[in-house]
Amino acid sequence: MSAPRRVRADARRNSDALLEAATEVFATAGVDAPVREVALRAGVGVGTVYRHYPKRSDLVAAVFRHQVDACADAAPLLAAEHPPAEALERWLARFVDFLATKRGLAAALHSGDPAFDALPAYFDARFRPALTELLAAAVAAGEVRDDVPATDLLHAVAHLCLPAEGVQPDHARRMTAVLARGLRT
Repeated sequence: MSAPRRVRADARRNSDALLEAATEVFATAGVDAPVREVALRAGVGVGTVYRHYPKRSDLVAAVFRHQVDACADAAPLLAAEHPPAEALERWLARFVDFLATKRGLAAALHSGDPAFDALPAYFDARFRPALTELLAAAVAAGEVRDDVPATDLLHAVAHLCLPAEGVQPDHARRMTAVLARGLRT
């Protein structure tokens, strides 16, 4: 069996630039934005986009996983820098920001494209443990109540982030802050 192939440094930079550019483009124009716009923002050619991500759905799924990882990986950093309840509140605010930038993702996830099939499980596998750790630390410190499971909290925040007509853009963040304060003992 051969060793895993190493990725060239320039290919890694291009891939990282594509993910960052696609994140920005998708946040403003949605996941159906032209691929050439992503390429332009990343400073690469359209061919480079398709070399890394042969289908649009591959790029969308990669951006989603990249952002999920960044949000989930923030949990232990916040826990190390802040008291438990504050770390929990800061992570919930970051989770809101993650959800708020997903223009068109729900439709993509329900499109039937097999590229998206594994994403809900990935979402759960990364976010639930991150939130469970933060919640457990805050409970152990006596700062929050112990009767709200992480899964319920994830669902509650996700529902607060659903688009609603006539609601201000910062509504989900404000309501999540109210929810987090309601967890306090």
